[in-house]
Amino acid sequence: MLILHNVVKTYAGKASVTALADISLNIAAGEMVAIMGPSGSGKSTLLNLLGGLDVPTSGQVLVAGCDLAGKNEKERSLFRRSKVSYIFQAYHLMPTLTVSQNVALPLHLAGISTREIERKVAGALQDVGLESRADHLPDELSGGERQRVAIARALVTDAPLLLADEPTGNLDTVRGVEILQLLKTINRARGTTIVIVTHDQKAASVCARLIRLRDGSVDGDSAQSGDAA
Repeated sequence: MLILHNVVKTYAGKASVTALADISLNIAAGEMVAIMGPSGSGKSTLLNLLGGLDVPTSGQVLVAGCDLAGKNEKERSLFRRSKVSYIFQAYHLMPTLTVSQNVALPLHLAGISTREIERKVAGALQDVGLESRADHLPDELSGGERQRVAIARALVTDAPLLLADEPTGNLDTVRGVEILQLLKTINRARGTTIVIVTHDQKAASVCARLIRLRDGSVDGDSAQSGDAA
């Protein structure tokens, strides 16, 4: 599913900054992987490359067989619509749209028919247990419910890759555990490849693999039980 080969990412400025230094990784389809590391270790840069939001300075980034390093912005945008979905710490819900309308947004962008959108949205809301909140606005929901809406929006496109950036960062402990268990269920039930960038050891512990970054390089890559939460 994900192959990085000798990936380097540098940012030019008064002084060139190397965010990623010659990283090579393989993440198989269906894996649930956590990426951890201190601030400045390259976690967010790596996530952006995996999702096609940025391209490497050198090296290959293969996602579902597509070399994103060789694609322009328009090509990468079209790729993301069908292959990649995102969950963000800050939810990024439209405040004037209902839960259903927020979840439906990526489907409208893809030109899906109204009937198919209704079917997919209903299914995604059922998967996250929010059928009864479909007509509510985001400010009528708890933080945990808002994150479930964001997860439903990520699921609705049936993208094979889900990237989560600090998905429990704005939640209390109880709600955070609920979201982690939901992501784990999605991984097992759908076979979705999930990559979580986090500072939270508890969030990382639900993943079967932990990759640690330091100073733009892989500092550790190990299997773990993935049973905690």
